[in-house]
Amino acid sequence: MADSPDSATPDSATTASPLVQLTWTDHVTGCAGYLVVDRLVRGVSSGGLRMRAGCTLDEVAGLARGMSMKEALHYDPEARYIPLGGAKGGIDCDPRDPRAYGVLVRYLRAMRPYVEHMWTTGEDLGLTQDLVDLAAAEAGLVSSIQAVYPLLDDEAAAVKRLADAFAIEIDGIGLGELAGGCGVAEAALAALDRAGRPYAGTRVSIQGLGTMGGATARFLARAGLTVVAVADLKGTMANPSGLDVEALLAARDTFGVVNRAALRPDDRELPGDAWLEADAEILVPAAVSYCVDAAAAERIGEHCSWIVEAANMPVLPEAEQLLAARDITVLPDVVVNSATNAWWWWTLFGDVDADADEALARVRGSMRLLVAQMLDRAARDGSSPRAAAHAIVAERLPVINERFGWYR
Repeated sequence: MADSPDSATPDSATTASPLVQLTWTDHVTGCAGYLVVDRLVRGVSSGGLRMRAGCTLDEVAGLARGMSMKEALHYDPEARYIPLGGAKGGIDCDPRDPRAYGVLVRYLRAMRPYVEHMWTTGEDLGLTQDLVDLAAAEAGLVSSIQAVYPLLDDEAAAVKRLADAFAIEIDGIGLGELAGGCGVAEAALAALDRAGRPYAGTRVSIQGLGTMGGATARFLARAGLTVVAVADLKGTMANPSGLDVEALLAARDTFGVVNRAALRPDDRELPGDAWLEADAEILVPAAVSYCVDAAAAERIGEHCSWIVEAANMPVLPEAEQLLAARDITVLPDVVVNSATNAWWWWTLFGDVDADADEALARVRGSMRLLVAQMLDRAARDGSSPRAAAHAIVAERLPVINERFGWYR
């Protein structure tokens, strides 16, 4: 994972080489796939599987290291859920390609020994959990998270609890999506509260209306913020008075693309990168990695105060330097988007039940605590929030390893 330029030097716990790093080539299409297991805790790692054209091994390695950090940040010695190691899978294929499902099945079949014994995985960019589950079954797997089953006290009860939680929907959005979006939104709201900024009148621009971006947009809009721009694969939809978030959510397809028939007469259609220039205090990149480079950073509007990283690794280090010089704070992905993963394990291990109110309350409380710890550490060290988050991880990983054993 790309560190910010001013990050404190972490200890070897956050910089060691991955435990497993491999490349697979599909014999039918020639598509490449990757698996990186950054580290194991109790013999198991956690991290989603993404599918996108152009996915690289370096990208997957950065994401795997980020997963190790996210797991460590949610370590609570009193909880049933004990953080796992970090891992990530990636497939270099457009998920809209008609051949994509076959590639996914063959990838999971090739990775079956790892999924069975050390790598728990699920949806990520380009893939839904339903599709991962379907492909995993066809590949001969019991579950995409079966490697963790030996760590459970009651496997049947835990699996049922997670299935029941995934079946919960609120106004058309599943709890699995809502948990992640709630975490992103709560990180943004915590930053506003710390700065003494009212929610009403605060404007937001979001890149991506998929699993993470869609739920984030809902929570921020319902908190009273004004979503003035949303970008999808077709372009940017904008309205300085605010978009109708619920109408857009109802009109999106499985890839987060909105049917433009849902737009109102005063909504505008702009180029895909116009979300960067929206007149907004908060920008939320919630789609692809590496989307905010130095050139993009220069285009961000003068009223922006926060970049909230809902996507993985969206802001490049050189861009973060430029943003810091303009007093724009980047809230890093390792904290901001960590609630989805944590919610899976809280539910499976029994820290929360299959109950939306209980789950979202746990997400809100956890994110408030993490954001406060990160920003307090940044203020004390005179560092960026990203550097502060990395410093917290560097302190926690050795504690976890000493308690459960070193796997590398």
